[in-house]
Amino acid sequence: MSRPEVVVHRDGELLAAATAARLVTSLVDAQAARGSASLVLTGGRTGIAVLEHLRATPARDAVDWSRVDLYWGDERFLPSGHPERNETQAREALLDHVPVPAGRVHVMEPSDGRFGDDPEAAAAAYADVLAAAGPDGSVPSFDVCLLGVGEEGHVASIFPGSPAVRERERPVVAVRDCPKPPPTRVSLTLPAIRAAREVWLITTGAAKAAAVATGLTDEDEVRLPAAGARGLRRTLWLLDTAAAAEVPATP
Repeated sequence: MSRPEVVVHRDGELLAAATAARLVTSLVDAQAARGSASLVLTGGRTGIAVLEHLRATPARDAVDWSRVDLYWGDERFLPSGHPERNETQAREALLDHVPVPAGRVHVMEPSDGRFGDDPEAAAAAYADVLAAAGPDGSVPSFDVCLLGVGEEGHVASIFPGSPAVRERERPVVAVRDCPKPPPTRVSLTLPAIRAAREVWLITTGAAKAAAVATGLTDEDEVRLPAAGARGLRRTLWLLDTAAAAEVPATP
């Protein structure tokens, strides 16, 4: 696993714009190297702001969207089209505005989808999607996995002390009784996240400062899941100045 690197921007708006620009470069580089690119999306205010900036920049057209596979790190188990679903927000922010083929947009099943109100079945189906895309039935090596970070250090829908944070075998799990609404979700696990070439943890605000500092200095992922979110080649913490306020000084 890679060691964490920290990049700090003045404020959340600049952070989102800079991350969008960084993402264009990473996707173009991946396509040049391997012919296609894969990206794991995140929800939340900052994650969606990144997609909005990506839509707005003319540089988005440097990406061949017909050769990008899109996945999600987690999803709120709600009906299709619900405004709180990460998929719905991502489509409005970016996906409805770029020519990405429908077959390359790999969504997690909604609560009114093929499996009805069965998040465990939805999680198993998404694990099958990943296995079909990865080498020898394993999780794909995503080029970039975007993650937000919660005040208590959760990433995706992996919360401190939860069964999901202790999962070592399954790449995708159903998450029930989440401490944040809605209570039921589907999430990648840390082993699936760690299959990514690069993991970018993106967060803003003073309320996240303690979690950021702990995530950079403490390797107890059960207590703080963000500490276990590492990329194979690179792990980036992309922060605004408020979220970086307690980051230890580099010698």
